[in-house]
Amino acid sequence: MGKDIEVAGASKDYQDPPPAPLIDADELTQWSFYRAIIAEFIATLLFLYITVLTVIGYKSQTDPAKNADACGGVGILGIAWAFGGMIFVLVYCTAGISGGHINPAVTFGLFLARKVSLVRAIMYVVAQCLGAICGCGLVKAFQKGYYNRYGGGANELSDGYSTGTGLGAEIIGTFVLVYTVFSATDPKRNARDSHVPVLAPLPIGFAVFMVHLATIPVTGTGINPARSFGAAVMYNQDKAWDDQWIFWVGPFIGAAIAAFYHQYVLRAGAIKALGSFRSSSNM
Repeated sequence: MGKDIEVAGASKDYQDPPPAPLIDADELTQWSFYRAIIAEFIATLLFLYITVLTVIGYKSQTDPAKNADACGGVGILGIAWAFGGMIFVLVYCTAGISGGHINPAVTFGLFLARKVSLVRAIMYVVAQCLGAICGCGLVKAFQKGYYNRYGGGANELSDGYSTGTGLGAEIIGTFVLVYTVFSATDPKRNARDSHVPVLAPLPIGFAVFMVHLATIPVTGTGINPARSFGAAVMYNQDKAWDDQWIFWVGPFIGAAIAAFYHQYVLRAGAIKALGSFRSSSNM
């Protein structure tokens, strides 16, 4: 990989968008704001509907009580593909409308990086959680017996793993996802490689797929607080609620670390801020 060469006096071939205001009251008067919220709600609903159906279908096809083939169904690989594939599809569909977050942890990371305002971040998280509840609600409405029998797709810490292991799995898994989101949507890369914006949903979906392969045996893979919350609300069992905090604290910590790493280490945000401070001090 060759280094980027900066020519003295030459302007950048890209421009970073200005930081989003902390509170932008003007957003509340724009239809595009509400359209984006609706897009996040519908996308998260579809995401939970397809993925939870896949999980329940796999457990039904491999249920020992039904003398089913233990090697039947889509397997963990198929479940991981369902989650990763749906993220790829839904990010592709909604990126131009809402940014295609579909995940409170992604929204939180982008908020910390000043990519979205506080008002938009809060409304996105609310829409995502409501969409997740409705998506799981559809699954339960169509297949209530299977839904309750096979765990409702709820995230729980698996037997044999400590709380620290589960929390660590969620932190690292979410870091991988949010770091990929930042890298795939980096304006500098988009300016240099014109094909990157079109392909951005692919690495994001693939990151979700890879993390699921690694962490399904540990926590069932959360890395998305809305996904875990929606399933817990509809399943409504003690174990799912007892472990719920892991699927909020872990992803938010992972998202925060990814935002800091990308913005202040890779993009040298801290050095740029220090340089601006020194320049203003010398004036």
